[in-house]
Amino acid sequence: MGALAKSLLLFVLNWLDAQLTLLWVHSNIATEGNGLMGQLLKVGDAPFMLVKLLVGAFAAYTLYRCSHLPLARRGMRLVLTIYAALMLVHAATGISALGWPQPLAAVNYMTNLPYALLTLFS
Repeated sequence: MGALAKSLLLFVLNWLDAQLTLLWVHSNIATEGNGLMGQLLKVGDAPFMLVKLLVGAFAAYTLYRCSHLPLARRGMRLVLTIYAALMLVHAATGISALGWPQPLAAVNYMTNLPYALLTLFS
């Protein structure tokens, strides 16, 4: 996959994360995990989406423009991996919200997965 496709994928995953976050928050199923974005969400949906998409677009554009650098390529790989894990957490949240009892262990596992990944890099 080329650098442009990866950047577009990053932006789409960022947008999807924002949409699903709004769905879970307004359904009282989950809260925003990022404290800064959580405060922005209290102001309203539009400011939350605007900042979320601007930050995502800036990151995607920067990583695309610097894709000739090995650090940017590794950074893109890392960010896409984190977003893939986050999409699994969103899927597990949706499964749990539907009331399916069996996936509860998967929900707990997926919820802790981003923290486990972060401990690998700290």
